[in-house]
Amino acid sequence: MTGPTPDFWQNLFDQNATRWDRGGCSPQLLAWLDSGALAPCRIAVPGCGGGWEVAELARRGFEVIGIDYTPAAVERTRALLAEQGLHAEVVQADVLQWQPAAPLDAVYEQTCLCALHPDLWTGYAQQLHRWVRPGGTLFALFMQMVRPGAVQEGLIEGPPYHCDINAMRALFPGTQWHWPKPPYPQVKHPNLSHELVLPLTRI
Repeated sequence: MTGPTPDFWQNLFDQNATRWDRGGCSPQLLAWLDSGALAPCRIAVPGCGGGWEVAELARRGFEVIGIDYTPAAVERTRALLAEQGLHAEVVQADVLQWQPAAPLDAVYEQTCLCALHPDLWTGYAQQLHRWVRPGGTLFALFMQMVRPGAVQEGLIEGPPYHCDINAMRALFPGTQWHWPKPPYPQVKHPNLSHELVLPLTRI
């Protein structure tokens, strides 16, 4: 397998080395929810990690599917839901293989793409296109993690991997997704760099 494996992520969870975890829901998801840009629907959260976003969506009446291939992430998400008396479907599965039982209205993509080795990005982008119904939305936060080795020597460094906007345009082309006009808002991350905010509508 190219890039990080389930065991790699499991070890990070076991060692409490999850520095990407804010300890709460992403402020951008809260902004989308509070503004009404994201209203209750059938939605998936691939790479759900600690489950903060899954829990928040469930609290607000969404039909949520959390997906992660790491046992610890699935356990944490289920435990968080149980602790808060919430319900959501949480699936242990590889996002490159999993398929929803019915098309999704939306996908919240924040931590999955940047955790996958770039060799796997094309397959993942194709999956997202299959999952989301026409007219549905990919609520994406593209991680910006420019590293000197990547710029100077072309090294592929991560995770998290840098989601260059030109690469994102190639992965999610305008023939398949409607792109808002730049510049794009930024969300600062307390432990990493920042993310670009892009809701993409499936054509």
